[in-house]
Amino acid sequence: MAESGRRGSVLLTWGPTMLFGVLLPWITYGMLTDHGIDEVPALLLISCWPLVELAIYFAMHRRVDEFGVMILITLLLGAVSALAFNSAKLLFLKDSALTGLLGLAFLVSLTLKRPLIFYFGRKFGTDGTPEGVADWNAMWHKYPGFRYAQRRLTIVWGVAFLVEAGVKAGLVCVLDTETMVGVSNVLPFVFLAGLMVYTIRAGKKGRARREAAETAEAAEAEAAAQAPA
Repeated sequence: MAESGRRGSVLLTWGPTMLFGVLLPWITYGMLTDHGIDEVPALLLISCWPLVELAIYFAMHRRVDEFGVMILITLLLGAVSALAFNSAKLLFLKDSALTGLLGLAFLVSLTLKRPLIFYFGRKFGTDGTPEGVADWNAMWHKYPGFRYAQRRLTIVWGVAFLVEAGVKAGLVCVLDTETMVGVSNVLPFVFLAGLMVYTIRAGKKGRARREAAETAEAAEAEAAAQAPA
């Protein structure tokens, strides 16, 4: 029963994001361009889907979904930047620039109260319930190691996106367009898969350290309670 509940929570967390942030924009963009709509208007129109998700999320939780905001900004940047590019190579460089901007956003967020990875972790590392969100927020205040890990992961993700942007930009200069189409579709998934594996392993190690610390605290408290006055 508990396993079923966890699966339902995961579906509620990931489902709307995949639907409104990936699937519907992709399908809609294909339909619009197939019917003769230019790239820029199509990109602007599909940006409405993340707006729908943000509105639904806010109505349900009374707070903004940070990941949905990032997807919306990415789509809008793609629409705006597409105005300036009119060749295949420049379009590939545009994608590299957007990836680089994303990497910079991660690194700049280190100057804020909480880095970007904290908000992504709260969305995808919890069940989305008020209790789960509250527990995630509490870990930021309670565990210095958790804060350190969130900042370290933010650095890793930011640097990885910058490296991906640099690799992609370099390949544009040496590969033909046909080959670059395939590379540009595969390369982001390679980097993202590596980042996900690293993040999951780091999360497991962090949980193990927190559980060990909590066990030690409980043992100390029990020993203190049993000690003679």
